[in-house]
Amino acid sequence: MTTDSGEIERTVVPIVMSLLRDEKDKTKITPTLIAQKLDDVLRINQKWAKGIDRQSAIDELIRRNSEWVGRISKLKNDEGHKDWLKADRKKSWRYWTRYSEWMGDGLSDTALESLDTATDAILGLLEDPLREGSWDRRGLVVGHVQSGKTGNYTGLICKAADAGYKIIIVLAGLHNNLRSQTQMRLDEGFLGFESMPNLTDVRLIGVSEKDNDQSIRPNFATNRSEKGDFSTAVARNLGITPEQRPWLFVVKKNKTVLDRLHRWLRDHVKDGQDAETGRPIITKLPLLLIDDEADHASVDTGEEVTDAEGRPDEEHQPTAINGLIRRILHTFSRSAYVGYTATPFANIFIHERGATRIEGPDLFPSAFIISLSAPSEYVGPSRMFGTGAEDGHALPLIRSITDYTTTNGSGGWMPSKHKSTHQPLFDGRDEIPTSLVEAIDAFILACAVRRLRGHAHHHVSMLVHVTRLTAVQKLVHHQVETHIGQIKQRMKRGIGHEPILGRLKELWERDFVPSSARIRAGNPAQAPHAQYALPQWRDVAAELADAVLDIKVKTINGGAKDALDYAEKKGTGLKVIAIGGDKLSRGLTLEGLCVSYFLRASKMYDTLMQMGRWFGYRPHYLDLCRLYTTEELTEWFGHISEAAEELREEFDLMEAAGATPRAYGLKVQSHSVLTVTSRLKMRTAKNLMLSFSGQLLETVALYRNPAVLSQNLDALRRLVSAMGTPQANPTRFRNSTKQQWEGYLWERVPAADILDFLNAYKTHKAAMKLNATVVAEFIRSMLTVRELTEWTVVVIGGGQGRELDIGNGRTVTMLKRSRKSYDEERYSIGRLLSPRDEAIDLDEEAWNAALAKTRSAWHADPARQDDVGVPSPPDAPNGTAIRWIRGFGAEGVPPHPERGLLLLYALDPLMAVEDEGQDSQFFPPDTPSIIAFGVSFAGSNAGRKVEYKVNNVLWEQEYGQSE
Repeated sequence: MTTDSGEIERTVVPIVMSLLRDEKDKTKITPTLIAQKLDDVLRINQKWAKGIDRQSAIDELIRRNSEWVGRISKLKNDEGHKDWLKADRKKSWRYWTRYSEWMGDGLSDTALESLDTATDAILGLLEDPLREGSWDRRGLVVGHVQSGKTGNYTGLICKAADAGYKIIIVLAGLHNNLRSQTQMRLDEGFLGFESMPNLTDVRLIGVSEKDNDQSIRPNFATNRSEKGDFSTAVARNLGITPEQRPWLFVVKKNKTVLDRLHRWLRDHVKDGQDAETGRPIITKLPLLLIDDEADHASVDTGEEVTDAEGRPDEEHQPTAINGLIRRILHTFSRSAYVGYTATPFANIFIHERGATRIEGPDLFPSAFIISLSAPSEYVGPSRMFGTGAEDGHALPLIRSITDYTTTNGSGGWMPSKHKSTHQPLFDGRDEIPTSLVEAIDAFILACAVRRLRGHAHHHVSMLVHVTRLTAVQKLVHHQVETHIGQIKQRMKRGIGHEPILGRLKELWERDFVPSSARIRAGNPAQAPHAQYALPQWRDVAAELADAVLDIKVKTINGGAKDALDYAEKKGTGLKVIAIGGDKLSRGLTLEGLCVSYFLRASKMYDTLMQMGRWFGYRPHYLDLCRLYTTEELTEWFGHISEAAEELREEFDLMEAAGATPRAYGLKVQSHSVLTVTSRLKMRTAKNLMLSFSGQLLETVALYRNPAVLSQNLDALRRLVSAMGTPQANPTRFRNSTKQQWEGYLWERVPAADILDFLNAYKTHKAAMKLNATVVAEFIRSMLTVRELTEWTVVVIGGGQGRELDIGNGRTVTMLKRSRKSYDEERYSIGRLLSPRDEAIDLDEEAWNAALAKTRSAWHADPARQDDVGVPSPPDAPNGTAIRWIRGFGAEGVPPHPERGLLLLYALDPLMAVEDEGQDSQFFPPDTPSIIAFGVSFAGSNAGRKVEYKVNNVLWEQEYGQSE
């Protein structure tokens, strides 16, 4: 497809969409009708008909009309709030009208309706800007990484301006490139013109295509240039009166900038003073403050002192950025704060009553927390890494790499720990490792295929994220640019290019052909349409030279220039390999990201998730995407994805129960995995108080050492001997259908026996989800309140492995759990439990109650499932509801907080690999059985916690440095 063809498609598709919107019966919108409407439009203009790629346009129209979006979830606190957002209030809104019309050119009707619904919900939970008196509303919007949060808050800004908010401040990251990118997005979606330093020649863009009435044109105090932040010169010359149109400020989270903005508001915009303290305040201009990436830099990480009743110290000195954000809010008598993030846990740790004399209340989202769903085309953690069953349904897009460092991890091209003076050498040579060569080859192939699919004018990006040190990034940039330069020269001249073509063809046949077939077979809803099937190699080979010549290599180092390139290359598409570190970690969007090469070693929950720039939308090129990373990081992404999903399930249950944000905050603060991986941002103390109530813990990192495995097998046999006679092959009825397990079940086992087992069992030091010693201590603390006093214990068999003697003359068939990573002394797996196992201790009434609770809270969300077809309500309870019902009961179902559930699994070491003969020596033939277990804790309000001690050195060794 030529550039002209792409421009024609961008013109024609919105016209066809408007015709399809007039179709009252949406079930009639079929591919046939879409093709008919397209042909009707093409008859209007012969140039369109001759220049367009008709099939590509039809495919885009089909995509837009088959999309679906789940509903939002919300927890709210209406104390002091007055309901105000009614239909009649929206009749004369123009900022939102033109934004929705402009967005409608690129969004499906379903996505646009979802955006309207979500922004109404958020705005309605803020206060009416026309309401007199003093008010302060603070909320949090939780989206998914790379899922369209900017588009959401742009819509919110438009509606807020329509409603009467006068000052709109957007906090846009820590670096110039992200601030500039955000300003450009708001130029398009809200201002309607390019915000340049000198407005001698105003260039209309974005929403001005729909409504260019200068009488509603918003004012702006910052601009899109690299130095366009709120400056001293702007502060000196800027004046605002209440009668003027809304003002937009897009500023960095930078101490100097925020201090300058606060002083200017206090000195030049104030129109009154606080009656009690005499501090200057602004009473006539209601404020909306949007905090993008609200968990980053905005949270007070200083040590806060509280009294015996938990009241915070009013003289506490918060961290600089947190304190300045609060001072700005505190300067307005009428203010609304909305934080946006995909990783909200730092925000929820904020003290809900935290307030200081000078800064006012802390940023806890006391008014509401809203959880956004994603459209069906979104590819998030559950799609990338799989969920649910032991092997999940992960997309076949992850490639493990090991050649970036030496065996002991201390040397090589890019060891995990290195200084700014590090010289990246591969086998002693100044060049990139073989795995990065392959990743770049995959990117070249992706560029070529996208050209063949008619996407020559689209942006295509590759991410290389291997170090946070800019000096080392420059060296990597030189190596990559040298490598690409050599390929360009040989391909362009057609001399010496045969080895390159041979390498690319081998990768094509070994990787791209089978991977695309697997995606199509296993995920039909995400597979490319028929015309986007993989082309023949001869066609790909013919495109390679042009594809390579288009590629540029750039280092993203915090300047705004690189952020401008996408806008400048809108017509032709930018093909870029972006090399960076922290500057690429948050917020900055890499358009058309296909290939990622990722080595960053941090295991901090929010840091790691935010680095996942590969999450997002990949229409018509998902099968071309690749993530090259370490097996360890893949494992960690799996852990934190599961932990985050548990808390989303908890959020849904709390919404159904009408809970407030504070109740959710308490739940998050007790979660073991996310507490440990997020705590460094909360306070400086490293001694954590953890609770396991309402959680499921599994051993997924296990020893390979035969002596340890024998020790753990002996611990199992002693437990079996102590428990007496079990039920063999237990059965349960579920919806009047019998389920059976192979294995043995014991009931009413004393807690003392469980503690003996845990004390004898050795958990791996890397088993962050379950530490037997800490879990035993937690059980002992619960015994003091007469909870977890009696246990159901089950040894699960029924696998494909060999028979194992578990003691007392009983045997089980061992299970298969494939290894997820290779480590000299660790055997790591994905999921241990099968989902149905966790409910084995529930009778049919309790199981039905858990299912009812699951369904009452359930809603479809494409980002939380591993297939994108529209799902039906669940037919089995989820683990969160099972643990809730066990601990709290339901109507007709008594609570049993005294019960715990221990599930034991015998894994066959000879089945730890996928295929016969693969890594056959991973476990020697005489390796003892591997005993793994899961513990399911009932929900509890007892509030018991145990201390988990981590010193600073160990912390940074285990999790990496905080941002």
